[in-house]
Amino acid sequence: MKNILLILSSLLILSSCSSSHQGELVGARRKSKPFHQPDPYGMVFIPQGHFTMGAGGIDMPYGQTQQPKTISVSAFFMDQTEITNNEYREFVQWVRDSIARKHLCEAGVEGFCLDEDTVVNWKTKLPWKSSKDKDSEAREVLEEKMFISHEERYFNKKEIDARILNYKYYWIDLHSASKKTFTNDADFVQASFANRPYPEADYERGIEGGRRAFVREETINVYPDTLAWIHDYTYSFNDPMVENYFWHPAYDHYPVVGVNWLQARAFCIWRTEKMNNYLKKEKDEAGLSEFRLPTEAEWEWAASGGNYLNPYPWGGPYTTNDRGCFLANFKPQRGNYIADGGLRTVIVGHYPPNDFDLYDMAGNVAEWTNSAYDPASYNFTWDMNPNFTYHAEKNDPPIKKRKVIRGGSWKDISYYMQTTTRTYEYQDTAKCYIGFRTIQPYLGRNKGDNPSKASRVYR
Repeated sequence: MKNILLILSSLLILSSCSSSHQGELVGARRKSKPFHQPDPYGMVFIPQGHFTMGAGGIDMPYGQTQQPKTISVSAFFMDQTEITNNEYREFVQWVRDSIARKHLCEAGVEGFCLDEDTVVNWKTKLPWKSSKDKDSEAREVLEEKMFISHEERYFNKKEIDARILNYKYYWIDLHSASKKTFTNDADFVQASFANRPYPEADYERGIEGGRRAFVREETINVYPDTLAWIHDYTYSFNDPMVENYFWHPAYDHYPVVGVNWLQARAFCIWRTEKMNNYLKKEKDEAGLSEFRLPTEAEWEWAASGGNYLNPYPWGGPYTTNDRGCFLANFKPQRGNYIADGGLRTVIVGHYPPNDFDLYDMAGNVAEWTNSAYDPASYNFTWDMNPNFTYHAEKNDPPIKKRKVIRGGSWKDISYYMQTTTRTYEYQDTAKCYIGFRTIQPYLGRNKGDNPSKASRVYR
């Protein structure tokens, strides 16, 4: 009897302590585990810091586009190398497979729909190379809907029609949403549609959907412009690169090129969905994050390696080391492209990294940033995480489509290798000397933890 009374009294004390908190504010209870942000694969940690942006370089053309300005930048993770052909190919193949499954489901091929409502089955294996009789119907649908046949002189070769590799994605227009303080959803939506020429029907949907009115839908073809190797250099014989550079396994770990700014941003959104879908499946929604292009401030801070006022990512004033070896892939002499070891692009991670353990922040390929280009943007942006951005519409004038590129490329002189040099290209233009890398914002980690290095450098 005494034991029963003792147990009951203990339970009563525990229940009273666990439920009341004695009236103190202790915060909402969370069912999830304490959050710890893992290191993304192939990325390195870039600490927060402050530096003088635009200083330390030489303004050779006297354009005064990089006026020195002291700024502070938040911490983030950054791809250790540029996105490679093999990595971007995963994106292209995902789009290809998604379109194929949709066609097979709509055609009623067995195994590619989950029910009569034409819900696509994403698990059935696609018969791209199968010769079995049971896959004949699926192969016929794929050849009809997705393949293109060449003329007789091309040996009747059949391949995927790159023109159909379109990726539909969504993004949130936070800048339009931040322009006004709203008393209700109707005012909120009305202001958003006043800034852009949206149809009346979209406005009505916005009234009903509230803040969902700022979700933008876009569709873009994701296949790289392989012809950039020819049209960038009219009188140069680069034809073999057209057929081989993106698909041949010899170039798997070379930086992807021929990708415009819109395609690079679409890749970031796809990579974000890829990671977040996995985390939701693992019931780890606290770890949801995003991948995006770096701002030019983030890019310059990462490229500097923490070495203040030094012109190049490796921290010194020269393009060679003490043994006379060039430290990047660029155009070191007049017409002598191979003096640094590479004629055009080279494998990522070929040259030494900077002090943040990032490779190829100078040379190899120039890199897209998130930022729009304005010669005077240093003068009117803030000094904490500065970024001037503008999402140009298709019919906007070219001057509004300029996006900042950084780092220089295999065809550039040493001036463009400097961490402070800024130039631009148009967002809907692809070049054979421009690639990109992505970042993931740093959400915080347990105090005292040090980020590990998940290297993907191929030696």
